[in-house]
Amino acid sequence: MTSHAADRLPFMLLAALLLVAFALGGGGIGAPLANLAVQLTALAVMAFRRGGCAQFWRESPLVLRALVVLSLALPILQTVPLPESMWSALPARAMVAQSLKIIGESGWMSFSLFPQRTLLAVTALVTPLAVLCAGWSIPRDRLIDLGWLIVGCGLVTILLGAIQLSGPAGTAKFHGDFHGSNVLVGTFANRNSTGLFLTFALGLAALLPAPRPHPAILPARLASCVLLLLGVALTQSRTALVLAILPVLLGTVRALGAWLRARGGHRSGRQMALIGLGALALVGIGGGALVVAAPGRIGTTLERFESRDDARRYVWEDAAYSASKYWPLGAGVGTFDELYQIDESLENLTLRRPGRAHNDYIEVAIESGVAGLVLIAGWALLIAWLSWCARRSQLRWAAWSGSAYLLANALQSVTDYPLRNQTMLALAAFALLLLARIATERRRPEA
Repeated sequence: MTSHAADRLPFMLLAALLLVAFALGGGGIGAPLANLAVQLTALAVMAFRRGGCAQFWRESPLVLRALVVLSLALPILQTVPLPESMWSALPARAMVAQSLKIIGESGWMSFSLFPQRTLLAVTALVTPLAVLCAGWSIPRDRLIDLGWLIVGCGLVTILLGAIQLSGPAGTAKFHGDFHGSNVLVGTFANRNSTGLFLTFALGLAALLPAPRPHPAILPARLASCVLLLLGVALTQSRTALVLAILPVLLGTVRALGAWLRARGGHRSGRQMALIGLGALALVGIGGGALVVAAPGRIGTTLERFESRDDARRYVWEDAAYSASKYWPLGAGVGTFDELYQIDESLENLTLRRPGRAHNDYIEVAIESGVAGLVLIAGWALLIAWLSWCARRSQLRWAAWSGSAYLLANALQSVTDYPLRNQTMLALAAFALLLLARIATERRRPEA
């Protein structure tokens, strides 16, 4: 693929941001200094790419810009001070008012019950905003190159995981040893995030166009996919292992479709059915190969599907009560951890603090009420629309790799909190950027 000197700086800046996010941003709220480093890098990238940021606000789809503005405005507005007559009338604020009365305090307060945590949540959005704004003017072929860079980061994660799995507990762990020495976590603190990241890398490896024609491309692509799929299994993340089916199916359908076109045939209904059956067969064969490759560790992963002692269902029960208490307005972005301590029932009490609701939809309902859920629905509709618009592009499979990753995030959010660290936010923004640029290619000339 050709490269122009004018494209080099924005490409290098966005590549640097993605690499810094990959290396430092996987620790979540437990790694504040690392998060700060990623966010400062994001601010520096936007400062250097002021023209590119302006181009994003001029040329990107209006719905995308509106959702970006609303996603930033919601937590910011929650920190605006309100007179006592207003904030005390909000849902479940009676306890706050009574507490202030006991200590002889009163006056203005913000909508958010913990405005410092809400402002912290706003700063977390700097990274995905920088990826979208600074990357909008980069040519699509250079975005494909950045996709291959993420595939490379996935393979680096596999190598790092080999060190983690072969050494004693805590070896090469960036954010502490929460899962023991038998789990691959790479640069993350959470194995579910690692598994989802490797799922994205798998989809990119299977669906991105090759940088240049070469006889070794197909073997290298297949080997990369097998390694990344093995890595997903070694994270022992049940959701990631299930969600890996998405890129596997897309890659298989694309490969079989290309084979049919090479034979000069048209894809009839019968042929499409055969493609689907072949994809399912290959998934089964790949699963069997993984079990043969690492029977002990893969067996441990499969045994986790039979677990009946998942404490998350108790967290959901109490979190659902919190959501009903603060409905329909919410309590403020970032406030869940503090509020849950009040609403956690004694029969569900454990030695560990959940920290999160382990269901982002319930957590959003607690923190932002109807407005937060409507925003989620808006993003989902935008992604579906962009995925549909990308169908006529020659790069549609690259766009759909981004769609599959964003869908995987939405599905994993039912039992976890994937978009709660800087790495996953940066990758989700890149997936959206790739999808949006390809889907709107007929609307603007190539940069």
